[in-house]
Amino acid sequence: MPELVAISGVGVKGPACFLLRMQGRNLLLDLGRGPDGATLPDLQGLPPIDAILFSHGHADHTGGLELWEDLGKPPLFATSPTIALARQPALQQAIALETLDKICGLPLETGPAGHAPGAVWMRIGGPQGLLYTGDISAESVLFRYRQPPAAQALILDSAYGALGEALGRQMQTILALADGPVLFPCPAGGRGLEIAWTFLRHGLPVSICSSHRQVATRLRDFTDWLNAGSAEALDHLLQHTGQLDEDSRLRGIMVAASPNLDGGTARPLAQRIVQDGGARIVLTGHVGRGSQAEDLLAAGKAEFHRWNVHPSFSGASDIVTACAPRTMIAAFCDPGTLDRLRTASGWPIAKGERLTW
Repeated sequence: MPELVAISGVGVKGPACFLLRMQGRNLLLDLGRGPDGATLPDLQGLPPIDAILFSHGHADHTGGLELWEDLGKPPLFATSPTIALARQPALQQAIALETLDKICGLPLETGPAGHAPGAVWMRIGGPQGLLYTGDISAESVLFRYRQPPAAQALILDSAYGALGEALGRQMQTILALADGPVLFPCPAGGRGLEIAWTFLRHGLPVSICSSHRQVATRLRDFTDWLNAGSAEALDHLLQHTGQLDEDSRLRGIMVAASPNLDGGTARPLAQRIVQDGGARIVLTGHVGRGSQAEDLLAAGKAEFHRWNVHPSFSGASDIVTACAPRTMIAAFCDPGTLDRLRTASGWPIAKGERLTW
């Protein structure tokens, strides 16, 4: 009987880490850190791990790689864009997931999950097996998405719980902010490029930091992972955006890493804005507990307007309908959000942190 244990990722935003035990094999699905502080999964008592599969390259899914040696350095698997953009030497040597139809002898199917460069859902064990969405979004502006297939068990990205606002409406709200200079702290490998492109195609002046520029340049080698027209969009973005540095003049739309103002170009720019004014600071994603972004938001020195990179309630419902699981885990949300989701959805959400089927 297959078994799935949520080592981390249930009742909290992260870090993502799940143990799948199937047909004598032990697979870890993601091995993250954070995103609130430097939290790592507790790996005590795990069986020998045959492989670690990464859904995408964000730190809350890959940042626990420092624990890899403690696990005996099992083989690592990730998609080609994730490998190409990785900063960790171990992940740079991973095996490309999308080239495989089996993992440790188990049937494997993968597909693009939107959300971020190279993000992937994975079905392990065929229709009777497990579907893991990782972080997923059908609304992605640049990154390709394909609807996941049916499976008996499901780990669903439920970061937004029962929230239902569509990205199109959020875009209109965010576009209306461009009545003066705005700093958007964003992950370079994610919504930052989407925000930059959206403002640029509306004829507004945009500048991006070197981290975003490097990601955009590298992604042109992976057109299969992009929406139709996205490769041309990235070319246009690289040609027609200004270079944003920490001492750049505050003007137009400024997109800079990192999202919680804990480093990158965004941190010194935000410090200048807090001290001297001259621009708004707009946060668009998860605000890490204890972060500089949280402090500025609480002090009224930054504002929050969401940009969907996870499924809305209707989007999540579409995935559950397509997957038709017997049992599932609603991952990456706090206990209150999880309780509201149970009430609103009628999905077969299991109690606790373990699935068997």
